[in-house]
Amino acid sequence: MVRLHFTYYLLATTTSAAAKWIVPGARWRDTDGALVNAHAGSVTVDQESGRFFLFGEYKVQGQVEGGGVAVYSSEDLATWEAHGLALEPIQGHPYISPQHIIQRPKVVYSPGTEKYHMWWHADNSTYGRLLQGFAHSPNITGPYTFVSATAPLGNWSQDFGLFTDYKDGKSYALYSNGDRKEARDVYLTSFNDEVTALEEVVHRFDKYDLEAPTIVQTEKSYFALMSHKTGYRPNNVVAFRADSLSGPWSQPFIVAPLGTRTFNSQSGFSLRIQGTKQTTHLYLGDQWDANSLWESRYIWLPISIDEEKKSLEVVWHDVYDLNIQTGEISPIQGTYYPATSATTSGSAFHQESSFSPSGTILTAIRGNTSTATFHNITGTGTPQWVSFQYQNTDDMGFGDQPGGSPDRIGGSWQLRRIASVVVNGRAGEGEVQSLYLRDTHKGVVLSAPLLLALEKGENRLEVGGLWNGWDDRGADLVGVVVYPPEE
Repeated sequence: MVRLHFTYYLLATTTSAAAKWIVPGARWRDTDGALVNAHAGSVTVDQESGRFFLFGEYKVQGQVEGGGVAVYSSEDLATWEAHGLALEPIQGHPYISPQHIIQRPKVVYSPGTEKYHMWWHADNSTYGRLLQGFAHSPNITGPYTFVSATAPLGNWSQDFGLFTDYKDGKSYALYSNGDRKEARDVYLTSFNDEVTALEEVVHRFDKYDLEAPTIVQTEKSYFALMSHKTGYRPNNVVAFRADSLSGPWSQPFIVAPLGTRTFNSQSGFSLRIQGTKQTTHLYLGDQWDANSLWESRYIWLPISIDEEKKSLEVVWHDVYDLNIQTGEISPIQGTYYPATSATTSGSAFHQESSFSPSGTILTAIRGNTSTATFHNITGTGTPQWVSFQYQNTDDMGFGDQPGGSPDRIGGSWQLRRIASVVVNGRAGEGEVQSLYLRDTHKGVVLSAPLLLALEKGENRLEVGGLWNGWDDRGADLVGVVVYPPEE
């Protein structure tokens, strides 16, 4: 059994904290109200303004690949302004047409050329090329001009990462070299001083069959984080540690509680915030949704490092504030409403649960006929984050059906359930909120957030189920946590 330590108090008084907050797994929206659309990307700090710029794969409904690279900017890593496409697909181009793969873009400033350099995994639709794409621009937001697509030092290159050593400014590429049996290594290779080409392989992680690499650097250590190759299904991200990039590197170890599958995310990038009071490292993961890739979410979490134990852990918070100036992380405190405080209808019922704080879980919630309703939810009259603590045991299903168990012969994954959330009976068009609930495991409780318009005073939250393509089951709920509004 795994029980995560969420920040809540049992029906306690909420406290306020400074905006803006980071909410892992939420629908992140830009300053225009549109979904932030920059997946499997990287964050680069502008040399002039000091602003953060997020680059990532641009995905739209109905198009899996080839959308180009979107760019956003922020001062606080929570409020994002859209700047359009930094790298736009060109119809008929041999490497960056809408039919080509443009994945995992990374951007770094080159003092030698005084330009921003973008690198990515460049490929055709069948993954038959396994190249690294290169483009540059004098402006961080672009547009970026395509330069080349090459095989790094003659090797294959699939998932792509880029790391810059903060001590000497030298940049390195990390890339897995394909899925074929003879190609299950991850390469760590140095760039030349201009970051225009690769020089030499510094280390090769042999036959671990990993991908989505990134490096976290401290004063004493290097930690290389990588994901297993399970497609868009999440898994247990692992880390290696070394005193130097050339190694020797440690055996890999898990970086998040077992069963959470790294909080249903995949590694891809990490960010170092050197504040006036402390240095904070962030894990920038992707929560892929294979059913609708364009709405995949972002799991950005602080990293805890113990140099004495030579260990690293990704730490979960439902909602937290990151002070960019000081580097301090402040988990936001909320009011907890347990499953025992909810009433049920239809087939929904309270079931004994040893891993629930109240000893009870709400289950058999289906469609809009079998619901669970939380009463006396205190609201402030302004939008508030509400975290739904849940277990999803679809991994217990049948291997020959959608959603069948991955722990079973012939098993598969559904990846999610979808719950409906209605506030105060407001079930009109556009008022029913959908809540995506990723797979967990037996005894593993995770959380999913929604930003809800709660009325001042008492509210009720009715949770049902929505059709997800094969089933209409909603959440199996342990409870909900209501957070104060952002100031």
